[in-house]
Amino acid sequence: MSEIDKITGNSPEAKSLDITQQNIEQLKQLFPDVFSENKIDFEALKAVLGEEIDDSEERYNFSWNGKAKARQIAQTPSTGTLRPCKEESVNWDTTENLFIEGDNLEVLKLLQKSYHKKVKMIYIDPPYNTGKDFVYKDDFKDNIQNYLELTGQVDNEGNKLSTNSNTSGRYHSAWLSMMYPRLKLAKNLLAPDGVMYISIDETEVDNLKKICLELFGESAYVETIVVQRSANGMGSKLGFSTNHDYILVLQNTDGLDPFKGLSPNDAYLSKFAKEDKFGKYKVDGIFRKKGQGARRQDSPNCFYPVYIDTNTGEVSLNSTSSSFEVYPKLPDGNDGRWIWSKSFAEPQLHRLKGSTKAGTIYVKDYLSSDVRVKPRSIFIDSKYLTDKATNEITGLFGKKIFSTPKPVGLIYDLIENTIGPEDIVLDFFAGSCTTAQALTEFNTEKELNAKFILVQIPEEFNLKNEEGRNANDLCEQLGVKKNLCSLGIERLKRVNDFSGVKIFKLDETNIRPWDADFDNLELVLQQATESIKADRSSEDVLYEIFLKYGYDLTTPVDTEVVNGKTVFIVGAGALIVCLDDEITGETVEGIAKLKEELDPETTQVVFKDAGFADSNIKTNAIQILKQAGIDDVKSI
Repeated sequence: MSEIDKITGNSPEAKSLDITQQNIEQLKQLFPDVFSENKIDFEALKAVLGEEIDDSEERYNFSWNGKAKARQIAQTPSTGTLRPCKEESVNWDTTENLFIEGDNLEVLKLLQKSYHKKVKMIYIDPPYNTGKDFVYKDDFKDNIQNYLELTGQVDNEGNKLSTNSNTSGRYHSAWLSMMYPRLKLAKNLLAPDGVMYISIDETEVDNLKKICLELFGESAYVETIVVQRSANGMGSKLGFSTNHDYILVLQNTDGLDPFKGLSPNDAYLSKFAKEDKFGKYKVDGIFRKKGQGARRQDSPNCFYPVYIDTNTGEVSLNSTSSSFEVYPKLPDGNDGRWIWSKSFAEPQLHRLKGSTKAGTIYVKDYLSSDVRVKPRSIFIDSKYLTDKATNEITGLFGKKIFSTPKPVGLIYDLIENTIGPEDIVLDFFAGSCTTAQALTEFNTEKELNAKFILVQIPEEFNLKNEEGRNANDLCEQLGVKKNLCSLGIERLKRVNDFSGVKIFKLDETNIRPWDADFDNLELVLQQATESIKADRSSEDVLYEIFLKYGYDLTTPVDTEVVNGKTVFIVGAGALIVCLDDEITGETVEGIAKLKEELDPETTQVVFKDAGFADSNIKTNAIQILKQAGIDDVKSI
């Protein structure tokens, strides 16, 4: 290598993960013989797949007007970036939590390399398609520019969201086209044992399930939870008072059990009302086998006499003068069988309880210290009610500022059922930040260190309702921007034991594009030597490199001064970045020494393309670093 490779608009590092190209590469690994001149030969592919191809016109499928474009949008890489906002963050240097302000479609694209298969749980509460403003206006050509315009960062014309009236002929299609690419991208972030929970109401629950089964596969479907949201009903439809929503549950990989269960509540614990020297217990069915396989001949070694002491009710396998004999008899009088063999039962007789009156033997279920309970598919509890959520918010802010927040208890239970000590929870419709509060409380209670990633568009408040006006007034009092992101962050700051959050904001790339403006060619040529935009900092560029190279946004960064130049050391030397100007050979040699001292397994080095003092130093840098064992050197 005689020159440093430059990261340009066409470089893999200059954009988010190209999902289409990734799929093609995977197809090449499986079926190399279906490629001709690097293109897919569909006739050859059909021949390889044989009878599994269904190309008939009459077949089951789920489609809508705009589906093809929605799929294309999902597969189009983003050229945007996430800019760090240290001054707005809380405990930047120590926290591993993230809050990202921006259009979640673009943000999900940007997270593809850094968080691929790393997220244990995704919870989202997307717009319910009630006919109000909700549809994120996805622009296939330039969604970043579109986002900046809609959020008032470029001009003050246009709304942040577009409407989707239920009188529209594409009412359901518009909602599906909004959801499809986001769910497709989110699936890529789920860990192999990851779980996704999606809150929804009856308007789109059927359509949501259909697109999820298409994207995740039918075996990924776990359950549709019914959640009571109101004790008295919150609306009526054809004579019914609606008081529930749904949560669709999907697991990423068939065959793995990702669920951990919930801690037992008081109602569950109250069932263990009896106690002996082995602990609290409840009677959990009879000792005789019931149902299929319950006959003696089905398991002959499970047919034997058991004795009940008439004085104490204790069970033994030996007859005494004060005991009577019991055999497993079926209701029809034929011989049955016990659930355990005699050899298995002998050391566990304390788990059996006899009834001399009924002539029956029961099994005790002891309460263990680490018992976990499967959540039921219908969530009915005061902690799940919308009123509870409203009171939680009012308790933090002193007034109602969110219209329909989710209760902390609901998200807490989903978290407890799913995550472990160091897992990541993602919510890309973060809203009022209930997910982050629930995770903070869960970490405190269980003494864990799970992390969250929140994504939210800076949505302005609806001043037509009381909550929106209250929220607007509160932001004015606090001196922060009047949008949902500002109040979400403020909510987190008020939560007990909140450890901190790194804040990032979606923006256009830090790298200056080549713009052949022939009316102002002199200026363009002057700028061509500067690859980084004038209003961007070195740390802006650093975190764009993180995204392009696939580093976690909370990867530790150390800073060293080498020959007067600032050098960022990432991941204990796995990545070294220097974006200063007038870099000399001494600076490059200093970076080589740093690598030698840190001794990482591999090292990537990135410079600013125009940062070298002259072209000779730029050329010599390759050799200096190569001698230090660094072969991956790029400029930006």
